[in-house]
Amino acid sequence: MGRGRVELKRIENKINRQVTFAKRRNGLLKKAYELSVLCDAEVALIIFSSRGKLYEFCSGPSMAKTLEKYQKCSYGSLETSQPVNELTQNSYQEYLKLKARVEVLQRSQRNLLGEDLDPLNTKELDQLEHQLEISLNQVRSTKTQNMLDQLADLQNKEHMLVDANNKLRRKVEELNAKYPLQQSWETAGNSALYGRLPSQSDAFFQPLDRNSSLEMGYNGATSNDITVETPSQTANGFGPGWMLWI
Repeated sequence: MGRGRVELKRIENKINRQVTFAKRRNGLLKKAYELSVLCDAEVALIIFSSRGKLYEFCSGPSMAKTLEKYQKCSYGSLETSQPVNELTQNSYQEYLKLKARVEVLQRSQRNLLGEDLDPLNTKELDQLEHQLEISLNQVRSTKTQNMLDQLADLQNKEHMLVDANNKLRRKVEELNAKYPLQQSWETAGNSALYGRLPSQSDAFFQPLDRNSSLEMGYNGATSNDITVETPSQTANGFGPGWMLWI
């Protein structure tokens, strides 16, 4: 039969504990020796019994040199990592300071907006009021300055437009002074054109000459005394003066 699995716990019996320690110690030292021989490894083993007795094994030249090499490998890496730890610690401290500063600023902003005023005392409220008055004066002064700047810009634009208008007026006056004869000819031509056109009243309405023969009771006229209109007089389509149109 094979051996059963041993439960890993402290052996309460003192004698059995000492016997087990001696066996396991010798086995551990043997395994360390085999490891150093088979794998060409530098092995150092240190064992202290419950009474403080030292048992050791070292495959190197001496235990001191092996321990020195161990210290260089272990504590050297700790020394190189120490600045990183210090930097991390400093960064964390800076983070805490910035976090506290942000909280103070947020609380101040809420107070400026009129929120969370209950925890403030009278002195702090007076300081807040004074700060608000200063801020309000700065806002008003900035607004007034902006309005003055805009007004100055508009005045500059007005001066530019006035100058441009004056230049255009001078150019027009120079052109009028340079070509006065051509304008007079155009004016005269337009007047002649309008003068040749007959008026509506002259073209369609001709006043009838008064003829005494149309008067009642007039008998002095004879057939030989009647004047016959020439074709030029009836060119407009009207009858002679002695005819009465009904």
